[in-house]
Amino acid sequence: MRALLSIALVAGLMQTPVTPPPQTPAPAPATDIYLVPLPNGLASMKTAKPLPISAAPGYDNQPNFSPDGNRILFAANRDGKQIDAFVFDRSKGSVTQLTETPENENSPTYLPTDAGPAGSFSVVQSEFDALGGRPAAPIQRLWRFNAAGKSPQLILADINPVGYHAWMDAGQLVLFVLGQQGKPATLQIADIKNGKAEIVTDNIGRSLHRIPKTRLASFVQRERTGEFWIKRLDLSSKKIDPLVKTAEGSGDRDYAWMPDGKTILMSVGTKVMSWTGLPSEALAKEGGAAGWTEVFDAAAHQLGTVTRIAVSPKGDAVAIVVAEPPKK
Repeated sequence: MRALLSIALVAGLMQTPVTPPPQTPAPAPATDIYLVPLPNGLASMKTAKPLPISAAPGYDNQPNFSPDGNRILFAANRDGKQIDAFVFDRSKGSVTQLTETPENENSPTYLPTDAGPAGSFSVVQSEFDALGGRPAAPIQRLWRFNAAGKSPQLILADINPVGYHAWMDAGQLVLFVLGQQGKPATLQIADIKNGKAEIVTDNIGRSLHRIPKTRLASFVQRERTGEFWIKRLDLSSKKIDPLVKTAEGSGDRDYAWMPDGKTILMSVGTKVMSWTGLPSEALAKEGGAAGWTEVFDAAAHQLGTVTRIAVSPKGDAVAIVVAEPPKK
């Protein structure tokens, strides 16, 4: 009898579906943000002295300049619980916390000047599920806040999970949307009015940008050969053109544009490399076959690996994210 009960119990357990517990996300890396002034343009970057924007212990990352260049948004984890949005005022040299929610706010990005009240910004928020818990599958959608980090509003209700975003104008964005069930991340064009998004291509990297002085977007894509290329996208025609291979040795493949819309900065270890493109009509023909040149080395200032770059709209400064030195 006991044997029969044991068999029945085991059979029942085998038939009962087991829901795996939500996975705990990996801790954010320990990083700092520094401002590299460019008093005489990019040529002065090599000898510039980096100034700390936010070098508190833990995660300080994802800098984004305001349209006038006077403020720098960034994401940071100051309480050891979740990531919030902060702002650095360049004129005052001070940091202010903007959001203070239970969720994570990543990739804080200033809205275009005509997309909302002055100082408004968007974030990718990692949301809780309906029961107030961390979902097994991420809920990451695009939200907006006012300049004070208040009055949150959902921007794109039906697009999930968003990883990164870049505003093209007040009505359109390009999105890095995470792949599901082993599929690669996709590049999508989103329309604010109808809340819809169109998939353009896949196998893309996290670094998305509007190319200055144009209506073109840029992104990194992995080719079938294993090479990584920076490419440009015409939002109207959906035409994609190659610009240049990513700098050799760049593990993060993070880059940013100078205001001229021709020069790209990319991180390679502790170094920042630059590349200046050919005239637009020759880009596709030449495949962006031009070399990368070193313009800065964080190691000379006892700083760690450069993982992200942001350039001020005026080109008078570059914000870099560096790995924190190991604890002694």
